[in-house]
Amino acid sequence: ILKPLSGINAMTDAPSQTDLATRQDHDGFVTLTMNNPKRRNALSGDMMTALHTAFDEIADEQAVRCVILAANGPVFCAGHDLKEMQGITECDQHASLFNHCSELMMRIVSLPQPVIAQVHGMATAAGCQLVASCDLAVGADTAKFATPGVNIGLFCSTPMVALSRNIARKHAMRMLLTGDPIDAQMAFSMGLISDVVAGDDLENHTHTLAAGIAARSGMTVRLGKQAFYKQVEMPLNQAYSYASDVMTANMQKHDAREGIGAFVEKRHPSWRHE
Repeated sequence: ILKPLSGINAMTDAPSQTDLATRQDHDGFVTLTMNNPKRRNALSGDMMTALHTAFDEIADEQAVRCVILAANGPVFCAGHDLKEMQGITECDQHASLFNHCSELMMRIVSLPQPVIAQVHGMATAAGCQLVASCDLAVGADTAKFATPGVNIGLFCSTPMVALSRNIARKHAMRMLLTGDPIDAQMAFSMGLISDVVAGDDLENHTHTLAAGIAARSGMTVRLGKQAFYKQVEMPLNQAYSYASDVMTANMQKHDAREGIGAFVEKRHPSWRHE
């Protein structure tokens, strides 16, 4: 059953009964769906608030061990709402909007649970940034990705941050300097997305991936995600020292002892997610 997120109102030009984001609970994971197809699921201030609020709620839910980020309509996400941006004239208002977006992206990275983008259609500008900020991304073979800000005189500087941390520099620069879209297969070969599937299989494939992650120890996955993003920015020797400390702490946890015992005894582990 889809349910609205508390306290979130739809944009003024969307149907009043439609919430900007909907949540569907599954066994061990949830699907969070951007739901403003009329505005191509643009990251308006209200949409970003809806998503950030949802992620904040999910972060504290131990029963949720993975999140799928999906979208309704033909476009995954068109980036910032240009009409909203055009109506803003003050510098501090623009700064607030872009900071809001950056905080949303960092919330995804800092979320204890892995987030999988389920991408169909176009993901452009901050929408491409959204995909790059997720831990995994499954793209339909018809999906396309672009950072086209250069075409309208507004370089995709904040999308550049996530993009350049996912793909090689020259690939990132080509996307940023030309604004040209790339297809799903190219995005996969560049490392922007982790899987490419036929459009008809997109939801099933993403659900299978999320369910597989949710079947693991939630404690282990949470610890591992946090450690990944911390070590990846460290010098090599510091990263190894940090990772050794993480593994030492991990070994003291119930699920590590249970998992090793189950492997040795050739049985299925019984996770307590702690």
